[in-house]
Amino acid sequence: MKIKIIKDNNPIMRKRSLPVELPLSNEDRKLLDDMLEYLKLSQDEEYSEKHHIKSGVGLAAIQTGKLKRMFVVYVKDEENVFQYQIVNPKIIETSVKKVALKDGEGCLSVDKNHEGLVHRYNKIVMEAYDALTNENVVLKLQGYLAIVFQHEYDHLDGKFYYDRIDKVNPNRPLPNEEIL
Repeated sequence: MKIKIIKDNNPIMRKRSLPVELPLSNEDRKLLDDMLEYLKLSQDEEYSEKHHIKSGVGLAAIQTGKLKRMFVVYVKDEENVFQYQIVNPKIIETSVKKVALKDGEGCLSVDKNHEGLVHRYNKIVMEAYDALTNENVVLKLQGYLAIVFQHEYDHLDGKFYYDRIDKVNPNRPLPNEEIL
């Protein structure tokens, strides 16, 4: 697996990613497969320690140096595994209610810790092509999964989670915001 994570100080990370042509090329499909495999291995404690990599739940193509509107997500909880290879996503609906992680967000491309609440929509509806199922999908996401998807979606537009932290009051929740 040949994935090298680009850091946030690289100027390419602030560029807007370009739409991906469908059907997917073999090169794009391999990149998505490699990215998903990277996430899975990053969550294996022994592997991540041995290879000095951070654990991650999402990875955008831009983080590998490719300006392509695609990302992968791999989230496990007690009962489920959520894995996606998302191509050309569009957020078509958002909730009024906001949500944030109490301990803030992290990023495979960001080495420095940025403390503060990252305000996100609690619910989103996203249209995309999922390369794992080879189907156009409409995903209704909420809570933690919605946060993960919005984090990766931001990368496609050259944004980082810390851009969303209030510089004056970084830890102040918004009115009616759910803190996870």
